[in-house]
Amino acid sequence: MRSRNIFESFNYAIEGIVYAVKTQRNIKVHLIMAMLVLILAMVLNVSRVELLMLLLTIGLVISTEMINTAIEEVVNLAHAGIHPLARTAKNVAAGAVLFCSVMAIGVGYIVLFERLIKFDLRALMQGIAVEDLTLLGLLIVVGSIILIKAATGSPDYFKGGMPSGHTALAFSLAAAIMYTGSTLAACLGFALAILVAHTRVQSKIHSWGEVIVGGLLGFIITMILFQLRA
Repeated sequence: MRSRNIFESFNYAIEGIVYAVKTQRNIKVHLIMAMLVLILAMVLNVSRVELLMLLLTIGLVISTEMINTAIEEVVNLAHAGIHPLARTAKNVAAGAVLFCSVMAIGVGYIVLFERLIKFDLRALMQGIAVEDLTLLGLLIVVGSIILIKAATGSPDYFKGGMPSGHTALAFSLAAAIMYTGSTLAACLGFALAILVAHTRVQSKIHSWGEVIVGGLLGFIITMILFQLRA
């Protein structure tokens, strides 16, 4: 179908991106790794030129993965069975993704490695305000949840699956209160976190195993961050 205006063209493009993210596990992993690399780049205070190199490399890897997905879908449409040429087309497209990924690792090494080995994490953490550290902990917990759900093939990032995101965030906040508030406030924080976990199980959205893993994930990540600041 030919698009009638530029807005429809953008809509079709967005539909393609959403389809790729929803159906392709590798793209989810690429997006998560890209987010982590950009956060690391900002923490290490890379130059504008180096940041531009990272952005271009990330864009190249994700775009190549999406082109690979498009080629696979077209090949499947043209030939549903097994054919040597179809296999070759898919292998070459996958090889392009692999090549770009290896180059991306090389760029990341050149830009980040020297700064990373000289990086004093404890000194940085001590300079972060408690409020900012709490927010950083929540962001890391969210990223970890997305990564685990992508790795386990969870069909929904907001409901169900391993681990329980709501429980992880609740225990992350409770751990932050434990390090910064009074004993009573910490007890109340953990009581509310346990209540969140119970409601997720009671509503049959998560199993006890999923909420336990989520609670441990949120608590441990936040505890490590505040221990580094101590």
